[in-house]
Amino acid sequence: MLTKVTSLRKLDGFQLSVRFADGSEGVHDFAEMVREPGPLTEPLRDEAYFARVFLEFGAPTWPNGFDIAPEWLRREMSAAGELGHVAAE
Repeated sequence: MLTKVTSLRKLDGFQLSVRFADGSEGVHDFAEMVREPGPLTEPLRDEAYFARVFLEFGAPTWPNGFDIAPEWLRREMSAAGELGHVAAE
C-alpha cells in the first residue's frame, strides 16, 4: 500500500500532527531535522517558515521545494512509538 500523509497540523515549535492514509496518526518533532546542514533545511529553522508546510502528493512540503518522503516519516514515527490508530469516523 502506498503511504500518504492525508493531513498535517502545526503544533508548538517544530512539531507537526500527522495523519496517514491508513488511519494512523501521531505527533513528530522535526527540531533535529531542521538543524541538519544544507540550503534546503536552513529556511525551516525559522518557525514562521516551518509553519508554511503543506501537502503535495501526500508528502509534507515547504515553499522552497523541500519535502519529506511519507514512507520515511511513517517509519521514523513508528520506530519512535509516536503512532496511534484513529477510530473510523
